[in-house]
Amino acid sequence: MRAAILQMQSSDQPEENLITVLHALEQAKTAGADILLTPEVTNCVSQSRTHQKTVLHQQEDDPTLAAVREAAGQAGIWVLLGSLAMKTDATDGRFANRSFLVSDRGEIAGWYDKIHMFDVQVTETETFRESDGYRPGDRAVVVRTPLATFGLSICYDMRFAYLYRDLAQAGAQVLTVPAAFSPVTGKAHWAPLLRARAIETGCFVIAPAQTGDHAVSRGKPRQTHGHSLVVAPWGEVLLDAGTTPGLHVIDVDVKEVDKARWRVPSLNHDRGYTLVT
Repeated sequence: MRAAILQMQSSDQPEENLITVLHALEQAKTAGADILLTPEVTNCVSQSRTHQKTVLHQQEDDPTLAAVREAAGQAGIWVLLGSLAMKTDATDGRFANRSFLVSDRGEIAGWYDKIHMFDVQVTETETFRESDGYRPGDRAVVVRTPLATFGLSICYDMRFAYLYRDLAQAGAQVLTVPAAFSPVTGKAHWAPLLRARAIETGCFVIAPAQTGDHAVSRGKPRQTHGHSLVVAPWGEVLLDAGTTPGLHVIDVDVKEVDKARWRVPSLNHDRGYTLVT
């Protein structure tokens, strides 16, 4: 499987970000890629709920999703839209942080709403309350494709190892972890956590990321860590995209999953236990 990983510096204007994605899809096709993977909140990086209400859409009329589906079908390339921020029918008005796997025929092969909300105080001055604006999902998702079997997740999910174990035991060979990671936590935890998830499950981990200083028209400015990663099932980092936006193409040999799991078959070694406190 030849994968094209798009590292983005999305603004809070979806139409601008769509241009970047469509251009990357053309580049991915030229490079012979089978799949293009984009970061979390590909369409809009914003902490202003007021602005989001103005520019976001419901899934059925989201212009980014529609345009990418059409372009993927025309190009014959799969696309993992890491996530799109989108409106929902929730009575409290909260959005969805939703990942889409789009087939090479432009069909939605699977979708996943981020389960774990980033409600943290990173520093004395940097606080996030994702659950204020987004409703959490409640379903883990594995999608079987001719390329590989994908287990979908988003960003903060990576801190919850049991999710990835469940995905791997359900058949996932490639774990997708699109992100818009904080620079503070990213420096300390990004690569170690992604390598751990790969080693624990014997999966490839592909984590396309947002990077740098994001242009916002309203609300607080946002910085993200970058360093999109591809990690092999044995834990080797095959790609680190650094901090510059751009497209990176890499060949992924899915047969390496079986090799890693044969060497250490820990997914088959679960045992029940009693917790004593």
